[in-house]
Amino acid sequence: MELATDDPRRPDVVALIEEHLADMRAWSPACSVHALDLDGLLVPEVTFWSVRATQPDGELLGIGAIKALGDGTGELKSMRTPRSSRRTGAGRAILEHAITGARVRGWSRLYLETGSQEAFVPARALYASRGFVETGPFTGYVEDPASAFMVLELDQA
Repeated sequence: MELATDDPRRPDVVALIEEHLADMRAWSPACSVHALDLDGLLVPEVTFWSVRATQPDGELLGIGAIKALGDGTGELKSMRTPRSSRRTGAGRAILEHAITGARVRGWSRLYLETGSQEAFVPARALYASRGFVETGPFTGYVEDPASAFMVLELDQA
């Protein structure tokens, strides 16, 4: 696998973002969908990565991003692996890369928002396995029964 900063406008990435947004809209109430669309991934506060197979054709295995919150913390955004790449280690690789990216930026915490529904159990388990713990709403979010908020204290991770 190769993990690198990428352009979210690449056709295979756009397709994965669209799949991600479609699933989020299917699984969550409209007011509880906080996934970034293409425009949201292109703002200066966001760093976007993809992970690709090294052989034979650089197949897209997943995407992820972090967003600077402006207070010495950040948010994990847009973690997604295609259905065909689940349970291959691509998601964990993106998560580790995001945590490293947050540390390099000197952030004290890395937050995330994900769904509280059954469909999000694997994602929450992945985050918890890396040390994320439940927290309340953070920058710009409000309490929402369809959302689960988590945080990783980077000086303890």
